[in-house]
Amino acid sequence: MITIEKIEGKDQNLLLKNINIDDVHYKFNEIPGKLFKSKRTELIYISKKEVINYIKEFIKILEKAFNTTINSEVNFKNDCYNVVLINDNQSLLIGKDGRTLNSIQLLLHQMINNLTGFNLRINVDVGNYKERKVKRIEKEIKKIAKEVLNSKIEAKLDPMNSYERRIVHTIISDFEKLETESFGQDPMRYVVIRYKED
Repeated sequence: MITIEKIEGKDQNLLLKNINIDDVHYKFNEIPGKLFKSKRTELIYISKKEVINYIKEFIKILEKAFNTTINSEVNFKNDCYNVVLINDNQSLLIGKDGRTLNSIQLLLHQMINNLTGFNLRINVDVGNYKERKVKRIEKEIKKIAKEVLNSKIEAKLDPMNSYERRIVHTIISDFEKLETESFGQDPMRYVVIRYKED
């Protein structure tokens, strides 16, 4: 379980002195003043260690659901919880086109978000699947980008999830003469790469 702690006071800086900000996620809420009383500030925080423990408990539930042993590594780095799942049958946790893996990540993110009210970044991976997929997407998108630069004809990509679309937008932002735009509704949302006319 993740404990949500709250402290009230008048000054945000004084409230922050009560916690080690490197060990927690925090936010402030303004509490309106009542008759003859000034407004107050509420500091709300959760422990990063408790979030990591919650993720480990979630993985135990996954083990039961998939009826398999799952080893894991969980750390907090670059403002993101990185969860690496290790299993003898990686395809079971990855699923077709990474759908099971994406569902695990989405479920974990929603559970923590609903429980705490904090929108924390969580990345779940199995056997470097996502890293390999990113490299494959990068290679493919750079090839398409060069074709669009040469032909000046826009390219409509296959539907992608938000994570993959973000990768495309980031890659194309490095090309001065190209631009991207997303169209459609999930799960059929897609990206168009086009040449920027002068």
